[in-house]
Amino acid sequence: MATFAAPPVMAQAPAPARTDVPSPWEAPEPWRTDRFYFQTSVATVHFNPDPEHNNSQHLINLEWRLKESWLDGQWLVGAAFFDNSYSQNSQYVYGGLLWRPIEKAQPFYLKLTAGVVHGYTGEYQDKIPYNSTGYAPGIVPSMGYCYNRVCSELVLFGGAGMMLTIGLTLP
Repeated sequence: MATFAAPPVMAQAPAPARTDVPSPWEAPEPWRTDRFYFQTSVATVHFNPDPEHNNSQHLINLEWRLKESWLDGQWLVGAAFFDNSYSQNSQYVYGGLLWRPIEKAQPFYLKLTAGVVHGYTGEYQDKIPYNSTGYAPGIVPSMGYCYNRVCSELVLFGGAGMMLTIGLTLP
């Protein structure tokens, strides 16, 4: 009777990358990426109101949501033009990430941007940290919800306050 040796044990290959996580580019319409987003402010509230505060920022924000992703978030870049809390023309140029954390609720999203703020001058220059040159770093978290192509966001601006916005995505 012949004896057969057991086949040699082979090293296992590493587990393949997860393929069950859809890329933002494969999301159903209208949540696809690589589109522009335009938004404006509707209401602003300061956490510590001051008579000098401007509560209508006249925000115009232009954003491009890219198809690239990182840390499970969708890359975006943008520029915002607004009147700051002291009615000075200001700008915020940024990059950031947008996450849709609830797969079954794709209209809901979280967004975090970081960039440079310009426009706080004169007696208000020290109202934002690190503004000694007229340019200061900015980090802006927000959360939003879309209905078809119309979106609204609740945006926190530092420890100073929050803003409600409305916007439109374009393919």
